[in-house]
Order: sequence, then structure tokens, then C-alpha cells
Amino acid sequence: MPHFETNHVVKHTAEQMFDLVADVERYPEFLPLCEGLSVRSQRERDGKVLLLADMTVGYKAIRETFTTQVLLKKAELMIDVNYIEGPFKYLDNLWRFEPVSDSQSIVHFCIDYEFKSRLLGALMGSMFDRAFGMFSEAFEKRADVIYGS
Repeated sequence: MPHFETNHVVKHTAEQMFDLVADVERYPEFLPLCEGLSVRSQRERDGKVLLLADMTVGYKAIRETFTTQVLLKKAELMIDVNYIEGPFKYLDNLWRFEPVSDSQSIVHFCIDYEFKSRLLGALMGSMFDRAFGMFSEAFEKRADVIYGS
């Protein structure tokens, strides 16, 4: 049951970082292992946006696609990702964006997951762990490109 959690101070506002992470269709442009992402559906209610999205991840000859439900809570500066189907037993992911100043914020990223297959877990598990470690850095670099450093 791998678990990864990080709290990272960035030189961008919490709102900017929320918007960046919420723009899921751009992930293949900069996110490690992400080879494709498509949004199946999008609904808005009470100021929250609910996405159903398919993400394809790959490493060498291995490709897997999984479906998640992504709840964007802009007023709370929070993104809650719940697993629907694919190669995992479960996957829970939470993003929180905490303002620090007018130009800085803390990005809280937490993910828990387990593969259904022990073989797939053995093949991709350590690579996923490394990739999650690079996620915060990838989003921060992307923010620097979009918003300036």
C-alpha cells in the first residue's frame, strides 16, 4: 500500500497552482509518465466541478489507462481525486493549496494506491514512487513557464 505525501512551498499563488493542477488535459505536456489524458465528462454544481477523466501512463513497454473522478473545489483550493477503474485496487489522491503570501503558497500533495496485480506492482511500483516524487517539481516548473518565475 504505497503512500506518498509532500508539502512544497512555491513562488506562485494558491489560486494559480489550483488552476494549473485543475487543467488536467495539459498533463501530457509536462507530467512524468503521463502519455495521455482525456476528460469524458464535466459537470458543475454549487461552484464545484466534477470531471470523469481517463489517464494513460507508460514506462518503457508498459501502458496502463485508468479512470478517475476529479472534484475541483475552487473555493476551498482543493482537488480530490477518486479512482473508478483500471489497474489499481484503489487510488486516492488529494491536493490542497494554502496561501502563504501574495506571491507564495504551499502545495500539499498526497496519494495512496495499490495495484490489483502483484506483478504489475513489482514492475511499475518503484517507478510510480519516483514519478510521484517528481510531480511537485513538474507542476512547479510548469507554473514557472506559465506564470513566470
